[in-house]
Amino acid sequence: MLKEKLDALSQMMAEHMAMPFPPGFRGLDIEDQDMAMLDADAYGLAAGVLKGPLSEQHRSGLTRLTSVFEEVLPTIDDEYATKYYTHVRDMAVLAAEIESLRQK
Repeated sequence: MLKEKLDALSQMMAEHMAMPFPPGFRGLDIEDQDMAMLDADAYGLAAGVLKGPLSEQHRSGLTRLTSVFEEVLPTIDDEYATKYYTHVRDMAVLAAEIESLRQK
């Protein structure tokens, strides 16, 4: 099951890299979150999960990110950006699930 989830995460990350960053969101803050940094942090943590177990600090960061997405997603009023950041959130959630499986 872990291998399948890792494969799915790898696929999601490849899809993410093929998606253009939403116009107008570079340098934009929503709910006190820099949207470009939110994207970069989520991708970086997901990439770390593919390499192996995260440190406790990074696992905490991943947990924080998933809750941040729940705050910012409802406030995005651009259709493409909503799709883009929902994909990023789903990637972070899957990465967190993988880390949870590793802890068992």
